[in-house]
Amino acid sequence: MNSISIGRLLRSGIKGCVVGCRLSQVNAPSFGQMVCIPLADQTTIYGLVYDIHIDDDGLVRQLVSTEGISEEVIEDNRRNRNVPLEMSVVFVGYEQNGNIFHLLPPRPPLTLDSIQPCSAADLARFTAHGQFGYLRHLLGDPTLPAAELLAVHMREALSAHDADGPAWSERAVNVLIAMLKDDYPQLMTVLGALSEID
Repeated sequence: MNSISIGRLLRSGIKGCVVGCRLSQVNAPSFGQMVCIPLADQTTIYGLVYDIHIDDDGLVRQLVSTEGISEEVIEDNRRNRNVPLEMSVVFVGYEQNGNIFHLLPPRPPLTLDSIQPCSAADLARFTAHGQFGYLRHLLGDPTLPAAELLAVHMREALSAHDADGPAWSERAVNVLIAMLKDDYPQLMTVLGALSEID
């Protein structure tokens, strides 16, 4: 597991959290990336980044309407802004005493807890465990961009599984088809997004 913090929790609940980090932070995670939150009781919560946004502030509103802004002013604003980049994370499981569970965590993490990116080994270990139960967290929430999130996640997990990737991917797609068998429109949307994976 990585020990590099990429941000801190602004708010959280049992199903997910919002994390803030500096706008100029180079190692900020991307959409669909798996992240983890290590807690004081040795529990680690796993999640996927499903939204990233940057709120505006008064200075930005003034700058966008100004003509001829210099690159120095733009870079200074990006580096020294007090408004953080915010990432929304959906929880997909947790680890406790070495056991991985594809369930919601027993309790939400606390504000200012640190969030870290998962390594390829962590991603492979989490996704290889169990029967893909964590996918229901993505499919069951209508507010998530589930099809795109699944496509990005599957691409990253496929790469993390190395030689076992194609077999893992086939099992995952079969589980998705079974989960969505009664929701044909969503199944077609998900399969359409998955067809975009290189």
